[in-house]
Amino acid sequence: MTRTALSTDAPLAERLRPKNLGEVIGQQHLLGEGMALRIAFESGQPHSCILWGPPGTGKTTIARLMADAFDARFITISAVLGGVKDIRDAVEQALISQAQGRRTIVFVDEVHRFNKSQQDAFLPHVESGLFTFVGATTENPSFEVNSALLSRAAVYVLQALTAQDLEQIVLKAQYISAVPAIEKIAVDRLVAYADGDARRLLNTLETLAVAATQEKQAEITDAWLLKVLGERMRRFDKGGEQFFDSISALHKSVRGSDPDAALYWFVRMLDGGADPRYMARRLVRMASEDIGLADPRALRLALDAADVYERLGSPEGELALAECVVYLAVAAKSNAVYKAFNEVKAFIKKDGTRPVPMHLRNAPTKLMKELDYGKGYRYAHDEEGGFAAGEQYLPDGMAAASFYRPVERGLEIRIAEKLRTLKRLNAAEGKTS
Repeated sequence: MTRTALSTDAPLAERLRPKNLGEVIGQQHLLGEGMALRIAFESGQPHSCILWGPPGTGKTTIARLMADAFDARFITISAVLGGVKDIRDAVEQALISQAQGRRTIVFVDEVHRFNKSQQDAFLPHVESGLFTFVGATTENPSFEVNSALLSRAAVYVLQALTAQDLEQIVLKAQYISAVPAIEKIAVDRLVAYADGDARRLLNTLETLAVAATQEKQAEITDAWLLKVLGERMRRFDKGGEQFFDSISALHKSVRGSDPDAALYWFVRMLDGGADPRYMARRLVRMASEDIGLADPRALRLALDAADVYERLGSPEGELALAECVVYLAVAAKSNAVYKAFNEVKAFIKKDGTRPVPMHLRNAPTKLMKELDYGKGYRYAHDEEGGFAAGEQYLPDGMAAASFYRPVERGLEIRIAEKLRTLKRLNAAEGKTS
């Protein structure tokens, strides 16, 4: 199947769409010589697959090239706009093609938008070989695609285009005279603006070309580009995998005590549209999980930063959050309480419910006192040093435990010293711990 040449009235993305694998820019880890998807093309036998990658990385293009390579009928379904009716229509068209001895490829764009029943509707036809299923998604298919469908499709991971890839697209657009000359610094800005997304780059180039024609602009300069584009905006999927990858990078940078990296990921998330209130909540978690008692001030600072943001809003309140990010990154680290908490949870879950020792029970009534509730309890404040050495606080019959093990960092150095002192006092009274 050979596509006819497109007129200059066609969208730039269509005019530059590759007609064969050799024209594809990027994704050479899949399409280069000897690579997995290239081998699949050359095999002569189409197979169902899922193309997973960020927007504008060539998922639709690869699907169309696959149809060309196998001389197959190409049917597109948008999971955003379509439904079960569209699937039925695709099945009917595939049956007609099958009767004519021709293959069919059904391409489902944004397949993650289909619910379970809609995805299940493809299964019998994929299994029977009526058509080859090709799904495109920006979300992790492990979470967004039914396991039954996923097991019947190979997953190919596409990568965001590099700056060099995007520069090649600009050159191709200039080669067909779709855009005027562009100043080098303006090209660099365009590439940064596209942020790995070829579709965004092509749409922007088209907008610039129209504006340049109207304003009789012979060359796209950086100054003129800024005037036309306004404030730079970057792609950021607030609910998708990139979002959670970025917050993971921020958390791990804080944990790793790298304030520069932590600040980078924090600002990048804000730049991409992340809710500062969400960021504030995550900072509170970092303070309690990764810093803990090594620096108790961290939790207070995180709460204060969240409060400041609520009072000031954006952009002024974001500075308080940034200060918190830097402080958390440079603070002494300890997850001793976090580990102890989880350890105790696991212990209690498997251990069962032990009764509270009699001497630790409250005795607000006469009857309870007569039943020895609270009998023998030693009031720590009345003891030397405010510590009842040798007293037992764990349930009867339970072995001595050491869930909380402070680290030798920050304030926990002093906490560890105190616990060692108390342990010696207990030992002197014959209590093991």
